Amino acid sequence: MSTARTDSERVELANTALYEAVERGDTAAMGRLWLDDPDAEVSCVHPGWPVLRGRSEVLRSYALIMASTDYIQFFLTDVEVAVAGDTALVTCTENILSGGPAEEEGELGPLVGQLVVATNAFRRVGEEWKVWSHHGSPVLAGRDEEEDEDGPNGANGGADGIPGA
Repeated sequence: MSTARTDSERVELANTALYEAVERGDTAAMGRLWLDDPDAEVSCVHPGWPVLRGRSEVLRSYALIMASTDYIQFFLTDVEVAVAGDTALVTCTENILSGGPAEEEGELGPLVGQLVVATNAFRRVGEEWKVWSHHGSPVLAGRDEEEDEDGPNGANGGADGIPGA
């Protein structure tokens, strides 16, 4: 049983449960964690993917990710929780460690690290907080170094740091 007393603590526990379910490859837990309300369509953006809309598409995407990932672990940092009534937002950095396919059966493949910034939206359903939306964007490594050397727009960047912008 949870010892969370405030809505913020409950939301943070629900957010942690989302990542733990992925780590375990637990599709049943994922189904329990996501909002199931015909009046509130869920959505998800995995890094590099298009927007997925609808509960079945979102849960299918997680099932595919979990089935094709031999090992994944999330270390969440910079976690911020904001609650407004029956809606909550969590922003965080996903420090992801994942393993690819192994060369030999029974062994773990090479481990790869990745940083993703995420926003997770939650809705209160009774006493529980359910995931309404997830959006993850990759963090581009070395961006701070480029800004230090070339200014905020990079060496050839325009107004938005995009060449020709």
